Amino acid sequence: MGREEEIIRIAKKMDKMVQKKNPTGALDLLKELKSIPMTLELLQTTRIGMSVNAIRKQSTEEEVTSLAKSLIKSWKKLLDGPSADKVTEEKKKESFSSSQNSPEPREESSSSNSSSKNEGSNSPTNSCINTYPLAPNTSDSVRLKCRELLAAAFRMDDDYIAIGADCEELGAQVEEYILSI
Repeated sequence: MGREEEIIRIAKKMDKMVQKKNPTGALDLLKELKSIPMTLELLQTTRIGMSVNAIRKQSTEEEVTSLAKSLIKSWKKLLDGPSADKVTEEKKKESFSSSQNSPEPREESSSSNSSSKNEGSNSPTNSCINTYPLAPNTSDSVRLKCRELLAAAFRMDDDYIAIGADCEELGAQVEEYILSI
């Protein structure tokens, strides 16, 4: 069984534990996960971080929560690594060039685009990896409020931190899509 299949198997077991509200055996699964060499690609394809975070939130055992936090913290370092910076910068360049062709100008936000201004530097970048073109900017107050409410909904728990999501951009993309249908 390959690493990806093994991680998916563990994630399914954890998801069942969360669903049944019975995290018995979670510690063994977390220890098993800790022994598996993790890559950014494995984290993204298996979404194991979501399962580990769900177990962390539900468990009352100190050892389970601390090991889950430790795993999540170590995986976040993968997002901040030098190879992840290159991937992030490439994705931002792609999405930036495609957003330049949109009819409405894109307003730069200080948090998500500050790293794209310093593309040549080796400073740590925002851990969000955009896989879709940036949503066009709008000045419509109703649309802006919708985007704000969607972003707030995405931030209701800490899952967005574990996967490195930019809630404002995700809210803008969802609002843009809803408007288009």
